Amino acid sequence: MYLIYPKRHLRRAVALATTALFASSFSAAVVAQSTPGTPGTPGTPATPLPAPAGLEKVIVTGNPLGSAEIASPVSVLTGDLLVLKRASTLGETLNGLPGVSSTSFGPNAARPVIRGLDGDRVRILSNAGSSLDASSLSFDHAVPIDPLFVERLEVLRGPGALLYGGSAMGGVVNALDNRIPKDVMKGTSGAAELRLGGADGERGSAALIEAGNGQFVGHVDVFGRSTSDSSVPRYVPVEDGIALPSTTRVRNSAASTQGGAAGASVFFGKSRVGLSLDSYDSTYGVVVEPDVVIKMKRQHLGVDSEFKDLAGAFQTIRLQFNKTRYQHQEVDGAGQIGTTFKTSGNELRVEAQQAPWGGLLAGVRGVLGAQFEGSVFSALGDEAFVPNTKTRRQALFALEELNWTGGVLSAGLRLESAHVDSDGDADPALLKFGNAVQRHFSLRSASLANVLKLNPQWSVSGSVSTSQRAPTTFELYANGVHAATGSSERGDTSLGVERGTNVDVALQWKSESDHLRLGAYASRFADFISLEATGQDVQQPNGSGGSNAYPEYVFKPVRARLSGLEIEGQKRLLSGTVNINLSGKLDVSRALNADTNEPLPRIAPMRVNLGLDAALGSWSGRVEIDRAAAQTRVPATDVATPGYTLLNLSLTRRFVFSGLASSGRTDGLWFVKVNNASNTLAYSAGAIPTVRALSPLAGRSIRTGVRLAF
Repeated sequence: MYLIYPKRHLRRAVALATTALFASSFSAAVVAQSTPGTPGTPGTPATPLPAPAGLEKVIVTGNPLGSAEIASPVSVLTGDLLVLKRASTLGETLNGLPGVSSTSFGPNAARPVIRGLDGDRVRILSNAGSSLDASSLSFDHAVPIDPLFVERLEVLRGPGALLYGGSAMGGVVNALDNRIPKDVMKGTSGAAELRLGGADGERGSAALIEAGNGQFVGHVDVFGRSTSDSSVPRYVPVEDGIALPSTTRVRNSAASTQGGAAGASVFFGKSRVGLSLDSYDSTYGVVVEPDVVIKMKRQHLGVDSEFKDLAGAFQTIRLQFNKTRYQHQEVDGAGQIGTTFKTSGNELRVEAQQAPWGGLLAGVRGVLGAQFEGSVFSALGDEAFVPNTKTRRQALFALEELNWTGGVLSAGLRLESAHVDSDGDADPALLKFGNAVQRHFSLRSASLANVLKLNPQWSVSGSVSTSQRAPTTFELYANGVHAATGSSERGDTSLGVERGTNVDVALQWKSESDHLRLGAYASRFADFISLEATGQDVQQPNGSGGSNAYPEYVFKPVRARLSGLEIEGQKRLLSGTVNINLSGKLDVSRALNADTNEPLPRIAPMRVNLGLDAALGSWSGRVEIDRAAAQTRVPATDVATPGYTLLNLSLTRRFVFSGLASSGRTDGLWFVKVNNASNTLAYSAGAIPTVRALSPLAGRSIRTGVRLAF
């Protein structure tokens, strides 16, 4: 049974946010600029309005030892920056961070791409645990994590395979929330957010409330979002090589999403035990098929416990368990279900931090861990193009850290066993998937990294790693037309382990609010599993006595080389009554199929972002120029993507007023954003060709909203 959250709760959340916005203009209790409270103490909110992104906490992702400096490049979205960057999808929210782009399967199914790697090579986590969805298997499968309820997003670029498995070869995205409370609190607190407008006409709201008595803390949240067909500059859509009438809307791109969660934690000393239940329900259009919608549902049970100050060999043990039921239906205009995808799975993860060692090993810290995953995948219906499969993974990993005269040295090792089995054809007469097949893969990954502080401002870091990934069920067993992508996809049951090596170096400088990071990386892959167009069409009966032609894509192993450069920084230009900052980002990615000497498909071009931020009291604003070069490095089966320049503007106001919360204080943030102010027609190089010509990037739009925390 799916959790049901009555619409009246959403209406109350909207009313609460709207009331607060108007009250902030008329209340005599308005304070010019807020003063942050201290979470977890009586009379102050346990979930306050997040602080500006400059006041980051220690990185969580890939950092189980809580080190202040780590070699892996990590980007963080939190506080006001996250509120402004929030979009309908996780991919669009993160797009534009250094080295991060998006698959851009229309406005509703955009998955993050990290350094040119997508799909199963980017691990999507929720609170450091596997999301166990089907988003990595196909471009049209959305990630069932809505940015509305996320409090912090961390993106680890480069291999994270040691802690998270071979599906983190490109990187890791970790969505952090407080559905399982992590900190003790007394009293009641909450937050609410309302968002309106944008190119997709968003009507979105979210609300949460938390209460605790010093030992028990409970959490409840609810969210909802509705969008219309996305508005774009006038363009001529192209379908199957045929130009359609010009339009200013992306057809069949509307969506409706809702969900919520309930969670709780019990604290005893410094330890805790917690669990949560959450539900996600979304219906969204598929732009390549004018009458096809996807209905997605996910239920999730999570357990997260931490035991500290233990006696013996380990001082801290953390245990996570995740159980997920996922369903994804592709429904045509007549209401007929073409294909139903179902996934159910469990994940158990244990991490144990070693107690301090003495003698010659006094400077060594470490974590040992084990991870177990099992999932059952089924595809049902006449249009199913993947057989029923079972996947099982077991892994042991270790990460050790040593402080020495040359900095902080870390080394790790992961050993993993993966079984990816196909049930074959349910009816042998179909001759579509063949007989049942069992494949087993033994995987080994290792890394070595070092961070050296040259002085209080400058540091240099480097890492080298080798990682292995087992092919997915789609890569092994797919065979047939995928209606949602408008293509025919074919796997290869003989695929072997994908192997990659990566070198990453960086030079970083920090001084108060100013910072600069220069980073470069290079990766080499053997048997890189690439989905490539054959240039041929596959004929498929259409049920009316005729047939339709679909472009054929196949999964095949190739040798691949990837490299890139990432630069990001910020400089304070003026301090005082008015603060002005100049910020900039640049990233370049190159990806080559070494077998054919052609570029790999769907790689983001060189991108440059320049922003000017100004703050005066409770007001702040930003002017931003986002430039993407033309992507001319494409394989013969693709076409070049023109470059573009977008102008984005934003204005925010922070405020405080009394009378709404029992604590007597409510912190708020109001914002308005103008995206693509020049209404430039632009296309994403990260989209597959069948989608790119039908779904440009969003046109000029205005979005406004308010977030409250009490």
